[in-house]
Amino acid sequence: MKNQLLHTPEGVRDIYNEECEKKLYLEERKLVLQEKLHHVLKQYGYQDIQTPMFEFFDVFGKERGSVISKEMYKFFDREGNTLVLRPDITPSIARSAAKYMDEEMPLRFCYIGNTFINNSSYQGRMKECTQLGCELIGDETADADGEMIAVIIRCLLASGLTEFQVELGEADFFRGLIEEADIEEEIEWKLRELIENKNYFGVEELLEGENISKEKIATFLKLQELFGSVEKLSQARALTENKLAQKAIERLEKIYHILELYGLEKYISFELGMLGRYKYYTGILFKGYTYGTGDMIVTGGRYNNLLKQFGKDAPSIGFAINLDQLLLALSRQKIKVPIKEDTILVLYELEDRKQGILLAEQLRGEGKKVVLLRKQVGNNWEDYLEYAKKNGIHTVYEVKNGKVEEKNF
Repeated sequence: MKNQLLHTPEGVRDIYNEECEKKLYLEERKLVLQEKLHHVLKQYGYQDIQTPMFEFFDVFGKERGSVISKEMYKFFDREGNTLVLRPDITPSIARSAAKYMDEEMPLRFCYIGNTFINNSSYQGRMKECTQLGCELIGDETADADGEMIAVIIRCLLASGLTEFQVELGEADFFRGLIEEADIEEEIEWKLRELIENKNYFGVEELLEGENISKEKIATFLKLQELFGSVEKLSQARALTENKLAQKAIERLEKIYHILELYGLEKYISFELGMLGRYKYYTGILFKGYTYGTGDMIVTGGRYNNLLKQFGKDAPSIGFAINLDQLLLALSRQKIKVPIKEDTILVLYELEDRKQGILLAEQLRGEGKKVVLLRKQVGNNWEDYLEYAKKNGIHTVYEVKNGKVEEKNF
C-alpha cells in the first residue's frame, strides 16, 4: 500500500527540477498568449464570463450532446449529488446564459478555462487542457457565423501563426442526406462514427447491410471528396435535392461571401464530411489546423437548441482554441511568444554586497525580475553561466570591485 501511494493516477505525474522549470517557462508564455488572444476577443465586444470548474453531472448529460459519460471525471458532494469536472465549457455557458431569460438582444461572452476529459491513454491526448473561446448567443444570422470565424482567424494571426486553415462544414448537410436516404437513428450514429474516423469502407459495408440504394450509398462515399476550396460547394449541391441539405450549402456560400468582406477568405476551406464532435451542433461547424501538431487547434460551431434545454430559446454559436496545442504548434514552427520580462542575475562579491543589493532593488523597482546571488569560494564564471542557462536567464550584472558589468548571452 505504501509503495502504491508513491505513484500517481494514470494521466498525471510529478515534474521535477529542470523539466519543471521548462514547464513553468511554457506556462508563462501561455499566459502571454492568453493575453494577446483575449485582447482580440475584447476588440470584438465580448465580455468575460467564468463558470465553475465542476458542475452537476446533468449539465453535460447525454441529452445535452456533450462528452460521453465514461469520459467524465465524476465525484459526489455531501448530499450525494453527482458532480463532474467540466469536460466542455459550452454547456456551462449555456446554463449561465439561460438566466438572461428576458434579454432579446445578442449576448457576447468570452472565457479562459481548463477542461478535463478522461480520454483513453491510447488516444495520445492530454486529459486536461486550457481553452480560450467565445460564445455569441441570440443571433441566428450568417453575419454572426461570419464574425465568429473572423474572430478565430484574427486570434490565430495575433498568436503569430501565418500558415493555418479554418475548415467549414455544415451539420444540416449531413442531416439532409440522412433524411433523403431515410436512415434510422441507430444506424445514423454508427454512420457518423465511421465518417468521423474516415472509415469509408465501413460506411459502404454498413449501408449495404441496410438495403440503402447504390445511388444513396455513392452519395455518402463522395463525402470524402468534398474537401477543399469554395468550388466544392457546387459539387455538394449536385449530390442531393433535399431542401435541408441545399439550404446548408446556401448558408456556407453566404458565410464565404461575408468573409470576403473581412478580407479573410484565403484562410478558409470546406469539408462537407465534417460532423462535429458534440451532438448539440445544429448548423455550421469549424475546425482550425496548422502544421506542427497532430490535433485541431480550434473547434466550434452553431448550437441553436442547446439553450432550450436550460429554459431559454436562443440560437447560438461559439468556438474554443486549445491553447496547449496552439503553443505546441508555435514552438515547432519556431515562432516565439516572448515573455513579458526576462529575469536578470545580479552577481556580487562579498565586499560589494551593498552595491549589489542596491542595484537589485533598483531593478526590481523598475519592474524587473531579479535573482540576487553572492559569489561563493570555489565557483567560477562557468558555474554561474550554467546556473543562468538552467534558469532561463540571459542577462547578468556582475558587481566587482565597485564596478558593474552587464553581460548578455
